[in-house]
Amino acid sequence: MRLTMVGTGYVGLVTGTCLANTGNDVTCLDIDQKKIEKLNRGESPIYEPGLDELIRRNVKASRLKFTTDKLAAYRRAEIIFICVGTPSDEMGRADLKYVLAAARDIGEAIESDPTPEAERKAKIIVVKSTVPVGTNAKVKKEIAGKTKKPFTMASNPEFLKEGAAINDFNKPDRVVVGCSDKATGDRMRDLYEPFVRNGNPIFVMDIPSAEMVKYAANAMLATKISFINEIANLCEAYGADIDEVRRGMCSDKRIGNQFLYPGLGYGGSCFPKDVLACISMGDEKKSPTALLAAVHEVNQNQRIAFLAKIDRQLGKDLKGRRIAVWGIAFKPGTDDIREAPSITLMQNLLARGAKVVAFDPVAHETCQHVLGDKIEYAPDPLATLDKADALVICTDWDEFRHPDFDEMKRRMSAALIFDGRNLYRTEVMREHGFTYHSVGRDSVK
Repeated sequence: MRLTMVGTGYVGLVTGTCLANTGNDVTCLDIDQKKIEKLNRGESPIYEPGLDELIRRNVKASRLKFTTDKLAAYRRAEIIFICVGTPSDEMGRADLKYVLAAARDIGEAIESDPTPEAERKAKIIVVKSTVPVGTNAKVKKEIAGKTKKPFTMASNPEFLKEGAAINDFNKPDRVVVGCSDKATGDRMRDLYEPFVRNGNPIFVMDIPSAEMVKYAANAMLATKISFINEIANLCEAYGADIDEVRRGMCSDKRIGNQFLYPGLGYGGSCFPKDVLACISMGDEKKSPTALLAAVHEVNQNQRIAFLAKIDRQLGKDLKGRRIAVWGIAFKPGTDDIREAPSITLMQNLLARGAKVVAFDPVAHETCQHVLGDKIEYAPDPLATLDKADALVICTDWDEFRHPDFDEMKRRMSAALIFDGRNLYRTEVMREHGFTYHSVGRDSVK
């Protein structure tokens, strides 16, 4: 099939590359000329394990192309995927300006297409971006305002975890398609059949339901994270151990263990935005989402509570203090720092007068776009610790799990660790002589 991806961000690039890898002819469209030139050289602008190699393979095979030419990209496509950003506005509502702008461009391209095929064969316009319920109807209206030629709509939400996106796309738990006619549903089913040969389902449903699925899934996962963090705070208050509580609780098959890890709360591009969008959708229809409002509040407070631990140990005046930070990305396996707890913590440490020295395996460059030279970037984890008054752990990268504790202690001015990801056993920290504060467990002093 001839496909066009509108946007070469995380969703558009992974989707386009994986669909090209199954033999489709894919064009990825973006307005950033330098980005397009980089992609045509087979270089990925985002960090995602395995993506660079997949791009190079499919560019070499001429199945994957990148362009800034909107007219050509839209006219040649049988199916157009809108994969542009939907950032939250100041009220938490999804901003649809990029989605609707793409819709208008698509409508104009369809209308100006002089070929007989444009008159007789309807293009399928797929909204891949995570959008509030009702957005497909708005997109359809925008396109119809520009052309009388045939097209159909489909909703196809993505379920990609950063750091595991290639595997998620190639082996999905499920594929969700929303459409209003059987022919469109059948065409989308054909496109995704190669990815569900293991028997996982393709759900074809109405468009509003498909739009809601992604929000419902992410809101549920965010709720689990806020829930376990609230239980962790209760454990600290009463002297219980969240690790033991979690083991006992998660052995119940009705509960399971996924997304029930205490820490600094969720971040990234999806959970914070999608929870706020659900709250906003509820407000708009006067159907309050009290539970999700609490989920968001608990998540934001988790960072404040962790910062309070640092304040209690070191005081709020950190002038002259050197604080090491391990991990900047909101989760391991990505360079994404959007809504990352580390950024909130580092900004607060800087405001208290501390000198912050940070290390992350891949997120230095993205962090520099936000914090610039306000912090120092170390070449490796141990280098952050030289003369450090404390270490703050924000991301659970595997390389942080088994460090040389004796070498760490030798380098640091004080053997003090604030672990926001519970990487180490408290008895090990005690044996090595660290003062150790984690989440939902007694401190080691």
